[in-house]
Amino acid sequence: MRFRATVFAAPHRAMFLAGTLQALVAMAFWVIELGARSGFWLPVSWPLFTLLPPIWWHAMVMTAGVLAFFVFGFILTAGPRWQGYDLPKHYFLPAFGLLSGGWLLVWAALWWPLLLVAGLMLVLAGWLAVATSLTVIARRPAAERQYIVLSAAAVWAGAAGLAAFLGFAVGGDPALARAGIGLLLWGFLLPMFLIVTHRMLPFFTASALPGYVSYQPRWALRGVLAASLSHGLLDFLELRPWLWCVDLPAACVMLHLTWRWWEPRVAGQRMLAVLHIAFGWCGLAFLLFAGQSLLWTMWPGILGLAPVHALTLGYFSAMLVGMISRVTLGHAGRRVAPDAAMWQAFWLMQAGALLRVASDLPAIPAAQSLLLASGALWFAAFSIWTVRYVPDLWRPRIDGRPG
Repeated sequence: MRFRATVFAAPHRAMFLAGTLQALVAMAFWVIELGARSGFWLPVSWPLFTLLPPIWWHAMVMTAGVLAFFVFGFILTAGPRWQGYDLPKHYFLPAFGLLSGGWLLVWAALWWPLLLVAGLMLVLAGWLAVATSLTVIARRPAAERQYIVLSAAAVWAGAAGLAAFLGFAVGGDPALARAGIGLLLWGFLLPMFLIVTHRMLPFFTASALPGYVSYQPRWALRGVLAASLSHGLLDFLELRPWLWCVDLPAACVMLHLTWRWWEPRVAGQRMLAVLHIAFGWCGLAFLLFAGQSLLWTMWPGILGLAPVHALTLGYFSAMLVGMISRVTLGHAGRRVAPDAAMWQAFWLMQAGALLRVASDLPAIPAAQSLLLASGALWFAAFSIWTVRYVPDLWRPRIDGRPG
């Protein structure tokens, strides 16, 4: 009873715990799949993969499953505070139950594909509950209301993406699956990470470094959000030779923010350094996207999925480690300070991201081995983080405060 009361005391506790379990299972599963496809061991025949490509499964699980749990945990905890509001439990508990139950069915669908539709329907119902809660919160007046309004819009875009994938699962056109994955990445995840980074990175840096001047230009946030949506649309329409028109300006804006937000004192603050280095990957990813687009006529897809994984492993995963560590420590009543576990997890994820990007570059030897090593490093990194931080999700706050 005490465990249940503590885990459900705040949105981040339940959502982070579910996301952690899903992350470990999803990446272990994918490493096994990569090893089998590379011939390191015998493959397992999953009935579901006769109906959809494994890469679509991987993209859907990681975007709508793993990362979404952490995004929801963060925004349902931080978002109400941005509005000066405490979120009642009935706003997140039903969503958590639907999301968790839905993903259990989705995993079971690997053996019994008929469960996929039922599982996705439950996940979509939970997702809509989160979107509705955020919309209610966003309607409250506040000084910086734009962040929660944009967050709610991104969650609704993610719901549309999940609904599109569900349409494919019930027998629809495969284009629905492509549209769904695109919306989840370019309409939901990247906008959410950009919104949170723009809101929190200068704030965290100013809190830790006396005299630091926060720089949060609205034009930059709106510009990169527009670029994310435009990239997703052009990619879906298969107009990839023209992606550079969006990606190159977006890369310039992101690199500009990376430069403006950094200062030498950040290097001496590990918790800040994690966040700043993670954001640096975002500009690099868009440079890779732009380069691939400019070369498309002569060498279509020359960089493969390197730009995507620079974004997802380099930016998302590394930023995730920094943000969820801060939230977990702060809401456990502990001092927000980095430790060896977080630092090790971060650098292992950096190594995994570099290997994954390198595995798709032209003329790189042993690409399949690099691919497998990248997945193994990500799993090892998250395992280290789990052992150190997850117990704080079910322990009461050490300062005796609620939440």
